[in-house]
Amino acid sequence: MNRISNVDKNQAARVSTGNNCGSAMTSRRLLGAITVTLLACALAGAAWWHFGKTAGRDDVLVLQGNVDIRQVELAFNASGRIAELLVREGERVEKGQLLARLDTERLRHAHAEAQARVAAQRQVVARLEAGSRPEEISKARAEREAAQVDLANATIFYERQLALVAQHFTSQQQADSAKFALDSAQARLKSAQEALRLVEIGPRKEDIEAAKATLTQYEAALAVAQRDFEEGSLYAPGTGVIENRILETGDMASPQKAVFTLALTDPLWVRAYVPEPSLGRIRTGYRAEVNTDSEPAKRHPAWLGFISPTAEFTPKAVETKEVRTTLVYQVRVFVCPPHEGLRLGMPATVTSPLDQPARAESAAERPCRDGP
Repeated sequence: MNRISNVDKNQAARVSTGNNCGSAMTSRRLLGAITVTLLACALAGAAWWHFGKTAGRDDVLVLQGNVDIRQVELAFNASGRIAELLVREGERVEKGQLLARLDTERLRHAHAEAQARVAAQRQVVARLEAGSRPEEISKARAEREAAQVDLANATIFYERQLALVAQHFTSQQQADSAKFALDSAQARLKSAQEALRLVEIGPRKEDIEAAKATLTQYEAALAVAQRDFEEGSLYAPGTGVIENRILETGDMASPQKAVFTLALTDPLWVRAYVPEPSLGRIRTGYRAEVNTDSEPAKRHPAWLGFISPTAEFTPKAVETKEVRTTLVYQVRVFVCPPHEGLRLGMPATVTSPLDQPARAESAAERPCRDGP
């Protein structure tokens, strides 16, 4: 009997212990459920605090969208081996900042050669336009005077030979030789006179125009060489952040290969969709505020910069109160700088009062600079 009594006591103790463990587990589960419930209530309260005041109002439009920016694939406009990359992923760059260079040694020599050709041809054009130098004219006049003296001497010699032939003191052959010398002197004088005239007139207009055309050709070749040399450097087209660095130093670059992906930080907008019933109550230039889930208390000033003229079905990623087959219109709500904390694709909430006064089209381009 004592043994049976001890067994019963042991069983009772185990049952009591199991009940205590079960009670403890139940208490922990209940505490976890209460914690989750309180957290959900806190989040709901925060959401109501930021959006509850405007969600049920007819004079305020609340839209859900995503932050959007433009992305640019940057590539060299020339082919060659990359010599230097000056930026990395995540770095902010300014418009006109040098990002990378190609090996441009060959292009530098080609550019120098083109410069030399242009310089030489410019001197040719300058020489032709300046005409004959005074020294050249003086030389031509001296040659004409020398030809005149030779002609006078040949004339006297020929007349003497004719007199001697008439007196039979010399042969007819001597007189013929003197006549030949006279004719040669006359020809030389005529040639010297024409040469002097050409020197005084200067180069032909056709020669000057031909030299100018050759100069234009060389200048065009120099411009191409200069352009090729400059395209060995890659510059940022705008302010932004380097998103991807695709190629590395030593890689072969070409216009078909992107080196960087640049995310432009200006302009930055929220892509949202307006239901058709609210379309007639908004206008381009309306002011708005943008905030995100990561910083719900921070509100970014913005303005409505674009309303699509074409209707479309609600995208799957967009949540509205209407059914998904309801037609909506895409809008772009541009955020006024600075807009730190906003990232591409980030969900955002847009709040815009509907009782705003009408704004002129020109003013719609300056809402960030105007007063509130």
